[in-house]
Amino acid sequence: MIRTVVLMFAILMLYAGQVLASDAVIEQLRLKVPASQVQIWLEAERQTWQPWLEQQEGFMGRDFAWDPAREEGQLLIHWATRDQWKAISSDEVELVQRKFDSVVNAA
Repeated sequence: MIRTVVLMFAILMLYAGQVLASDAVIEQLRLKVPASQVQIWLEAERQTWQPWLEQQEGFMGRDFAWDPAREEGQLLIHWATRDQWKAISSDEVELVQRKFDSVVNAA
C-alpha cells in the first residue's frame, strides 16, 4: 500500500513538473449571452472564430460553457505559448469580430 502511494505521488510530481514547465496558456473570455441567444452565439462562433483560430499558430483548442443563472458564456482558449497568442494583431481580431457580429445580426 505504501509503495503504491509513493509511486502515485512520484507520478503526480512528475506530471506537475511537466505542467509547470509548460509555456501553454489559457485565454479566458466571459460574455453576456441571453438564454434566447445561446444557439445563435455558438453557431456564430463555429462559423467565424473557429475557422480563424484553427489557422493561428499555437492554437490548441477551446472550451465553451454557459451559465444560465448569470446568462453568461465563458470561453477557454488554449494556446501553446503566450507569445503566439499575443502575436495576433488587434486588426485581425477586429475583422473576425465584425464577421461574428454580422452572423449574429443576420440570425
